[in-house]
Amino acid sequence: MTWVVILVIALVVLGVMIFVFKLPRAGWEITAAALLFGISGYALQGHPSQAGAPQAPVENAKLADQTLIKERQQMGAAFGQGQSWLILADALTRQGQFGAASEVLRKAIAKSPQDADLWVALGNALVGHTDGVITPAAQFAFQKAANIAPDHPGPPFFMGLALAQSGRFPEARAMWAELLARSQPDAPYRADLQARLERLDSLIAEQAQMQGAMGGAPAAPLPGAKPSQQ
Repeated sequence: MTWVVILVIALVVLGVMIFVFKLPRAGWEITAAALLFGISGYALQGHPSQAGAPQAPVENAKLADQTLIKERQQMGAAFGQGQSWLILADALTRQGQFGAASEVLRKAIAKSPQDADLWVALGNALVGHTDGVITPAAQFAFQKAANIAPDHPGPPFFMGLALAQSGRFPEARAMWAELLARSQPDAPYRADLQARLERLDSLIAEQAQMQGAMGGAPAAPLPGAKPSQQ
């Protein structure tokens, strides 16, 4: 009876993803295979009699910033059609599974290469995968989104955030200042962007003071200086 219950739960999960979250038909087989793979793994290695020992995600114990996920969703409401893929990718991102989220988004982009939202989400997942360090792949994803939808606020916002997290403050400031200048007064992200820009200005001023105290020598990025966590 236990296996019957497990199979019923798996079918219910698959049904919810297909009919509620509108999982694309191309993803039905891989999703069903993933569920069956999980059941097979439990059948081979599961020990229900043993006490549980929950662990943080192996890839990254630091969970994603929920505010940033919400911000990206607000910014990209009108720029793409891959919402069903984004739902799955966001769920993985919230658990710190940035690598898995990146793979989901790559598959989605292969089907919808002109969806700017998917490219923005991929850039964020790649930055999360490297714990905040911007890589050429992430930079390419943000630039691709900007090329597809020049008015999309997501690419400059999250590209600037990644640059700031990597210690490249002047580049991040220039990008955010340009975005703030062209944003509408009632844009939902404007207040947050302005606050982040002000905090970044404080970090730049503090870094300049450190360089002055060191006789003009280049200063290393300030420890823990991530505007998203200030």
